Amino acid sequence: MILVLRALGVGDLAAGVPALRAVRAAFPARTLALAAPTWLTPLVALIGGVDRVVPTDGLGAPLPALPPVEVAVNLHGRGPESHRLLQAVDPAKLWAFACPEAGHRDGPAWTDEEHEVHRWCRLLGHYGAAADPADLTLAAPAVDVPRGVTIVHPGAKSPSRRWPPERFAAVARSLAAAGHRVLVTGADAEREIARRVATRAGLGPDAVVRTGLDELAGLVAHARLLVSGDTGIAHLATAYRTPSVVLFGPMPPRRWGPPPRPYHRAIWHGTRAERGDLSGPDVHPALLAVTVEEVLQAAREVERHAVTA
Repeated sequence: MILVLRALGVGDLAAGVPALRAVRAAFPARTLALAAPTWLTPLVALIGGVDRVVPTDGLGAPLPALPPVEVAVNLHGRGPESHRLLQAVDPAKLWAFACPEAGHRDGPAWTDEEHEVHRWCRLLGHYGAAADPADLTLAAPAVDVPRGVTIVHPGAKSPSRRWPPERFAAVARSLAAAGHRVLVTGADAEREIARRVATRAGLGPDAVVRTGLDELAGLVAHARLLVSGDTGIAHLATAYRTPSVVLFGPMPPRRWGPPPRPYHRAIWHGTRAERGDLSGPDVHPALLAVTVEEVLQAAREVERHAVTA
């Protein structure tokens, strides 16, 4: 068995797709298991090549009993906790970044200022498994969802990454006036924010949609446009080549942004020195510097470059 650890969220899993596929290609005849949260299983199925999901919610609990592991691959972090979690299953080999604290020196050095996709591709390359950082596409799920809609997603896990709801509402209102069918999405914890945006935009209660992960992926796969903060749904737009406008702060797009395509626009106003620390409970200054008109202009531009084939 080949075991890969990536026990994080939607955006993290999507960013790890090229590396995960490189593992699959390096061991085509082996069982490939992915240690990840079970709620991500619908998304894992869209990647292809994964034979088994090992239920793993973060790093707080040991992995369940497994068949002998030939190679364990740490696509989760720099260690030591993630390294030790994999070392506990006694793999014959560990592919991971060098981490003396975990007794693992056979790996490349970790670099903070590196794009998340390229980070894991570099790790795999160190061990002789070529990974293509452009290999980000996911299969579209076979679900019945509205097509050609514009998605406004105002939520994000951290409050510091949430653009003010009233600005999302202004964008949604302007896009609806321009002929877009606007839907507002959000996780269960973001329902109130989604309702506030829809109400202020004058969209009505039916504009707030509740989806499972497969339905959300399908919605993005067939959408006209996505406007969101730096959160998981933005990576789905990248995977499906859906025109997107993504608002960044506190993390800059050079570390988590979409690839350089004319139909994706990352808006970022600041660096750590210019805009303050990268953490905090309040909206980051780089986000507050983003204007409604700037987002609308970016939306018009990315739509002009939409992939139609």
